[in-house]
Amino acid sequence: MELKNKKILVVGLARTGVAVARFLAERGALVTVTDMKDEAALAPYLEKLAGLPIDYELGRHDEESFLAADLIVVSPGVPMDIAPLKEAAARNRRLISEIELASRFIAAPMVAITGTNGKTTTTTLTGEIFGACGFRTFVGGNIGNPLIELVTSGETVEKVVVELSSFQLEGIDEFHPHVAVLLNITEDHLDRYSTFQEYMDAKALIFKNQEPTDFAVLNMDDPLVAANADRLRARVVPMSRLEELSQGIFYSDGVITFRWEGREERFPTAGYKLRGVHNLDNIMAALASTLLMGCDAARARAAVAAFPGLPHRMELVAEVDGVCWYNDSKGTNVGSVVKSLESFSGGVTLIAGGRDKGGDYAPLAELVKERVEHLILIGEAKERIAAALGHLADTRMAGSLEEAVELARGLTSRGGVVLFSPACSSFDMFKNYEERGERFAALARSAGAGGKE
Repeated sequence: MELKNKKILVVGLARTGVAVARFLAERGALVTVTDMKDEAALAPYLEKLAGLPIDYELGRHDEESFLAADLIVVSPGVPMDIAPLKEAAARNRRLISEIELASRFIAAPMVAITGTNGKTTTTTLTGEIFGACGFRTFVGGNIGNPLIELVTSGETVEKVVVELSSFQLEGIDEFHPHVAVLLNITEDHLDRYSTFQEYMDAKALIFKNQEPTDFAVLNMDDPLVAANADRLRARVVPMSRLEELSQGIFYSDGVITFRWEGREERFPTAGYKLRGVHNLDNIMAALASTLLMGCDAARARAAVAAFPGLPHRMELVAEVDGVCWYNDSKGTNVGSVVKSLESFSGGVTLIAGGRDKGGDYAPLAELVKERVEHLILIGEAKERIAAALGHLADTRMAGSLEEAVELARGLTSRGGVVLFSPACSSFDMFKNYEERGERFAALARSAGAGGKE
């Protein structure tokens, strides 16, 4: 991709925008950065670009700049349907994501992972397995390190693992992973997509440029994922937690088995630190991806056994008076909470709520009825959740997370579980899910001291 003297517009600053703008400026492009936030709000990011020949249009989007650009690079937080981008697309301006840009300058074989839930755990574990097997590996994308940072670092790696959101996939053109993983699809981001089908179509773009020499790892237990199998050019590697497979990777009676072209590897799951049935899917996806790309089974097995999981995802943060407290703050959609509740047989006090994302809470109904004794609701979405689920368990409303934890402490019997799995975003009460989860964890740990920190 020729960049020198090309007029390139970077839409959205933040961390990804900074990395993209720096890369383009250093390659001799004529760079303009546009962001709806003003200079004061973007000051920390602007400092990182000080001294570089970059023009800025802040606090606004000038349509003329979009139409004059040779190339527009869109950051993942920017919706593709904002007016200037729609107009630019209508005028045949070229729009791509940072992932697309970075991939043009990366030669190492890549595993790309998407899905509504489990992406970050699977991506991190895949990177851990590659590392344990002796491969120099970059792990990034939606997980926190923009892929373009690999290019700007000049680092030589042997494997690349990238987590992809639907937003990032909307802007791909020639992006081509050797292994593409689709974990699951449930309703999410319907505050951004006009239909669920649009969201599903965006996820499926991960397979767009794969060839018959590539691999597509598909969770066949999810019918929306399995529906892609017959339309892909890549070789489909099926994955299942529910049935034995003649080819692919599956779980049965405490053992994960990988079968592929005469090779069979077995991975007993006893003693794994990752908790929850959903993590069996994540482990299988990571194992399939790494074994297909040359990893040694024994080293892969050791890496999985040692992996402790991630903060804010089914994280056991306290055990007080015989009650286990789980921080699942990253459970920001209904599908994620379904998986979390499936990990317990009953006796659950569920704390949920936050900013509503437009999804349907009905898929939680049966699990709430069967496994949740107490439902404590917080945030902007509490009334809507109560209308859908409140009749299925003892339901209480709380004005804050602190109040919710205090209620949970009083309601949950010894041997029970307090699960904080919001099914909503955090932005009504917190900066992000990390801040929300850290607050819950601190409150949970203090529960034995009467809620005092």
